[in-house]
Amino acid sequence: MEVRLVHNTPSAALDSEAAQCVFAIELSKANWSIGVQKPTGGKIGRYVLNAGDAKGLLELIHRICAREARKLGRPVAAVSCYEAGYDGFWLHRVLEADGVRNYVLDPASLQVNRRARRAKTDRIDAERMVRALLAYLRGDPEACSVVRVPSVIEEDAKRLERERDRLIAERIQHVNRIKGLCALQGVYDYEPLHRGARTRLENLRTRDGRLLPERLRAELIRELERLELVVKMIAVVEAERNAIVAGEADAPAHPHAGKVQALAKLKGIGPGFAMGLSGEVFYRNFANRRELASYVGLTPAPFRSGAVDRDQGITKAGNAKARSLMIELAWMWRRHQPGSALSGWFRERVRDQRGRPRRIAIVALARKLLVALWRYVEVGLIPSGAVLKG
Repeated sequence: MEVRLVHNTPSAALDSEAAQCVFAIELSKANWSIGVQKPTGGKIGRYVLNAGDAKGLLELIHRICAREARKLGRPVAAVSCYEAGYDGFWLHRVLEADGVRNYVLDPASLQVNRRARRAKTDRIDAERMVRALLAYLRGDPEACSVVRVPSVIEEDAKRLERERDRLIAERIQHVNRIKGLCALQGVYDYEPLHRGARTRLENLRTRDGRLLPERLRAELIRELERLELVVKMIAVVEAERNAIVAGEADAPAHPHAGKVQALAKLKGIGPGFAMGLSGEVFYRNFANRRELASYVGLTPAPFRSGAVDRDQGITKAGNAKARSLMIELAWMWRRHQPGSALSGWFRERVRDQRGRPRRIAIVALARKLLVALWRYVEVGLIPSGAVLKG
């Protein structure tokens, strides 16, 4: 699961005067380890629950908060956190619905000791999260990064294009497997995706003129059946996607259909780019272009220390799928929008250069294009010199 970071500011912290009990939940498939820092002070407590026991977790939180409230003589607020990962966001929604203010933390943002071998246990991880969240609540934005949790509808809207990507990868695997098995017999011109591939398989012969061995033929048939099933699934997914892009009346509901259709109007942006960028990037609100580029990982990463001053390229710290889409789209933009200002900017700087300078420039173009498309979907400002379809 990719990690989506919100801009951390001290204003996101809770009121430092409020009594609050901080819970850090270390999730695993075996059990949940909960670290607790009580408002009355003392060392961080630890509790263990069975994995998935959300009801037991809520009972534990309410019980501890009620006990602390009796000691202090005033209400105690519950604040919790856990690391983003395998379990997704369902627990966050359970906690928030019960009145517990929860934060989903980016695991890579938590500080660790790098001097030597680092001890790692569920107890240590829970205590580390407690300390990081306490620092964040005190107003330290560098203590940890908080993940922006998408709504259920936003999260579900990503499924279509992500499923298509997985199916395409599976199709490639089956095609390569079939071609590899044929190559073992000296057959290099068999195309499993061509029409009549199954019929041709029946008459296929090895390079030395023999019919295919019985077990090899049976395996190839089973591979073809799996391939045909995947191809049918891809067709179903693409039909649903294309209906959303075209704005058909019977198309499935999509929370950002307007942005999808607006992107698809630009020449050079097909249904895949429109759905992918809307689902991965433009469903969010960004404060400025720097925050947008940072989310996709297209911001520069300078290294300056003393006399050392060098460029490390882009950070690659954001949404990897969105970054890949933007770099691919930058190449397509040059081809289909040659008269745009962005394509002219690329030509002016690259000229006849090849290799690395060209690749560096295309990344810069991807960042500029991302900002231009963001302005287009938000306020309708068409990129300078860009052409609409039709």
